[in-house]
Amino acid sequence: MKIEPKIMSQVKSILGEFGNKYLTSKGSLKRNNVINDLDKFDRELMTKLFKDPLIHKNYVEKIADTEVFKLNQFIEMFEYKEFWEDSYTKYTNKIGLTANGKFVDESADVVLDFPFKDTVLKAGMTKEDLDNKDVPANEPFLNETIAQPEIDELLEPKIFVNTKKYDQSGEHKISSYSGQDNLIIKGNNLIALYSLKEFYTGTIKSVFLDPPYYFEINKPSDTFSYNSNFKLSSWLVFMKNRLEITRELLSEKGTIFITMSDEGVHYLKVLADSIFGFNNFIADVTWESRASVSSDGFISLNSNHILIYAKDLNQINKNDFRLSLDKESFKFNDNDGLGQYRIEPFDAPNVRKNLEYAIVNPNTNKTYFPPKGRHWRTTEKEFKKLLKSGRIKFGSKGKTRPQLKAYYEDIKDAGKGKASTTIWHDISVNNSISWLNTNTNTSATKHLRQIFGSDVFTNPKPEDLIKRILELSTDKNDIVLDFFMGSATTQAVAMKMNRRFIGIEQMDYIKTVSVERLKKVIAGEQGGISKDVNWQGGGSFVYAELMEKNQGYLKDLLAAKDMNELDIVYKRMKVGADFDFRVDLDKYENDAERKALSFEEQKQLLVKLLDKNQLYYNFNNIDDADVRDLISDKDYQFNQSFYGKRD
Repeated sequence: MKIEPKIMSQVKSILGEFGNKYLTSKGSLKRNNVINDLDKFDRELMTKLFKDPLIHKNYVEKIADTEVFKLNQFIEMFEYKEFWEDSYTKYTNKIGLTANGKFVDESADVVLDFPFKDTVLKAGMTKEDLDNKDVPANEPFLNETIAQPEIDELLEPKIFVNTKKYDQSGEHKISSYSGQDNLIIKGNNLIALYSLKEFYTGTIKSVFLDPPYYFEINKPSDTFSYNSNFKLSSWLVFMKNRLEITRELLSEKGTIFITMSDEGVHYLKVLADSIFGFNNFIADVTWESRASVSSDGFISLNSNHILIYAKDLNQINKNDFRLSLDKESFKFNDNDGLGQYRIEPFDAPNVRKNLEYAIVNPNTNKTYFPPKGRHWRTTEKEFKKLLKSGRIKFGSKGKTRPQLKAYYEDIKDAGKGKASTTIWHDISVNNSISWLNTNTNTSATKHLRQIFGSDVFTNPKPEDLIKRILELSTDKNDIVLDFFMGSATTQAVAMKMNRRFIGIEQMDYIKTVSVERLKKVIAGEQGGISKDVNWQGGGSFVYAELMEKNQGYLKDLLAAKDMNELDIVYKRMKVGADFDFRVDLDKYENDAERKALSFEEQKQLLVKLLDKNQLYYNFNNIDDADVRDLISDKDYQFNQSFYGKRD
């Protein structure tokens, strides 16, 4: 095939306008990125290409008074790899993985690919939603191109109902929402996240997720109350959909922490790299989540991974990404009126000539210089002030090199201590960040048992784990999001640490476990981290439910116990439900074969008739007469406040 360099040069110039999205810093083509966006008809890219005179002349044809972009022919140009080779990269002094003769980090040709990658999967969380299959009953993978109207409908902001506020004086009906409120939402988390988009985009400081784990096969250790045995491709779509909107909600200084088991973490790592960017990856922490030994497999799996990403690593000050200051480490006191202090080295990494001066130990007259490759922490003038004020120590007997006496009162306002490590298995002293014995999932279960008097939730995360994560990633009043809320550990810890929070949970135990736990936190319960943070109770949160449409019928169908109950639900569905566009109700009612099916088979057939994109009512329909009559005045006002104009 003949290649015209002028067109190639022009295309490369246009791609360069998008920064490093399509070209590396060395000018190498990120071919996969370009082809993917062309396949998806990326509006901005296609517009720039279409408007270029040279490209328009060669790749646009007028058919029936309509201009058609010859996309397939255009894409062929990018598949002609020889033109795009930066041959010098083959001969530079570099070792690494290559694909088609180019380094992976330059060509971006190696990516995580999987069936239905560019689709949307609502994915109900209840095991009943599965219909004994790997994808929720009759739930389609909605393609982003051919099913865009259905996706738009699915992800439209939804109506909130049953809104109320809980505080120390009890439960209250409310008619407005403030940006300072804590928020708990009952409903499908993907749909709820998009309902948060207008209010919270760019405001979330930290996200903690304990999502369904991917298992190659069902295991006894799969004890989640919700579904956690997706097949790999479905699971990747499920996670991709939710991580993409999460990134939009994160602030520029925001971070996300995702727990995962061995089987899924490596797929998740590559997926998260593609969404948050490899350069924004912070760490893969190993957390010892179980102390006991299990005989389930060849090796007892006692740890989980916690993947940590920043939205923009350049926006995060590493000195802020620290554990909280531990007063216990300030164990010395000279009774000089200055209080407790700890000993820190007086030297620091790197070499700075203005900080390389001689220090004489006044007790021994021995002279010290900074160790090789290091410098003193202050200027000589500042050192003399510290020495005069008694803040320099020369060892416990006064005979060694200089040390700094760091007083708690001097640095407590900074609120940050040491950096974390990537191994979390023991929490004791020196700002360690790990869990052993008392702070595994087992201890967290005991904590809930103390609160409720029985086992109400399996495998909750310990409060210490969340506390450490929030110490690293947030300050007071920052917003924390967890949309796999479970037993509300994240929200409980956020409240005790004076952070704001958002929690989302679809399962019905949100009322009997999650909300009830937070009510006990408000009342001052003393489990978990309460004593560590001197928690005395207080706080509040708003509770709201996505207004069910077909979701309500779906629940009623699944709850039906006999044909009579099933028939009652169907009659109600005929009046108010939205059916799949392929459904012919006359044929359904008169189908003799259908009538011969068993009760369970007829139940599942009715489930399949429902339009799964109409599970909840859209906010833009709130003033429709048949919808408005179903909503209380206070709920109506709450929605107007949440989606309307705000200060």
